[in-house]
Amino acid sequence: MNTDTANIQPDVDLAKELFDKLREATFDGVGITRDTFGEGEQKAHDIVTAAAKGLGLEIETDFAGNLYLRLPGADRKAKQLLLGSHLDSVPQGGNYDGAAGVLAGLAVVAGLKRAGVTPARDITVIVVRGEESAWFPYSYIGSRCALGLIPPEVVDEVKRSDSGVSLGEQMRKGGWDPDAVKAGRKHVTPENTAGYIEVHIEQGPVLLSEGLPVAVVTGVRGSSRRRSAKIAGEYSHSGAVPRKYRKDAAAAFAEFAYRVDRRWIEIDEAGGDLVVTFCTLGTNPKRHAFSIIPGEVSFSLDMRSTSRETLDEMDAFIAKLVPELEEKRGVTFDLGPYTDTPAPGMDDGLRKGLARAAESAGVKFREMASGGGHDAVAFNQAGIPAAMLFVRNEHGSHNPDEHMEIADFAEVCRVLMTYVRAEA
Repeated sequence: MNTDTANIQPDVDLAKELFDKLREATFDGVGITRDTFGEGEQKAHDIVTAAAKGLGLEIETDFAGNLYLRLPGADRKAKQLLLGSHLDSVPQGGNYDGAAGVLAGLAVVAGLKRAGVTPARDITVIVVRGEESAWFPYSYIGSRCALGLIPPEVVDEVKRSDSGVSLGEQMRKGGWDPDAVKAGRKHVTPENTAGYIEVHIEQGPVLLSEGLPVAVVTGVRGSSRRRSAKIAGEYSHSGAVPRKYRKDAAAAFAEFAYRVDRRWIEIDEAGGDLVVTFCTLGTNPKRHAFSIIPGEVSFSLDMRSTSRETLDEMDAFIAKLVPELEEKRGVTFDLGPYTDTPAPGMDDGLRKGLARAAESAGVKFREMASGGGHDAVAFNQAGIPAAMLFVRNEHGSHNPDEHMEIADFAEVCRVLMTYVRAEA
């Protein structure tokens, strides 16, 4: 920085005003709806664009509709630092998921701009399109477009969930260029970007339960998933079949779930990172009934960890457990198709810099993994250093009851400002 910035503060009042405007413009009667590449998302982009114009920032939009609000640095040839997130929401969602990251970046840039501070490099607030996969079943659409990571077939084959309109058609309706996406054009690259920092509300209860306003994210959990698993046993009369003759699919599932849960406890107690969820569970509604031994159970299993080794260990544990239970209970397991995702860590340099900034700003924090995916994953995949900060939030996310206190938001903005002053 070319000025003493010790007393420069982020413009949290501006952010608060914009949160209110976003809520007013996109409230659907129940929650917040800002549809990807649709009317709601565009209203949100228009609101932050107007604020950027008022601040005198440089404003740019790429071929996919991603928005860049730039405070020029002293060295225009230096790689820019990106601060931001997305503005789209799930249907009837909350007001803070995504928007907190955009407005935290804008609060920092506004604080620097109004203080007359010129950073060493360009500081750019990026507002990406289409992070939520509720509208188009594909993750990180906007950021992957900017980074040239969208496979060409996605543009035509991925359809909007409520209308069936393809992603390409929807983009063209908004005035964007899906042909550029198909061609793999890149707007953000490792050659023009030093790093990406994303503020996001925490989507779980950890910060709330521990009384902390902020977390530095260590990594995003990868996954090991079985979306359509089944156990086949034998239907029979519940009162007529002794235990040793039963092939009870429900009892087999119960033991399977218990044993998997016990292994999770062991890994947890040893300090490992793992979460395990049986997301769906059911017997066959066409055949189940009171007084019938269940002959079939269907379920899904979602395991996540920041450690690929831990997920591999759980996969091996299940592979050994299944034949044991098949022999013991006379059932057959069909775990169905297997899918997995990598477990990208956050950039070590950025992560440590954010931790130093929190300590310097006197903001209490902890380090923790992110259970959900975020645009930071796409930047990481493109070879751009990425990091994240969580801010305390009540009632989870993707629902109308998201509740982030502005006082906590101010704390995460102070951490971000301290980092930018010291490192950028």
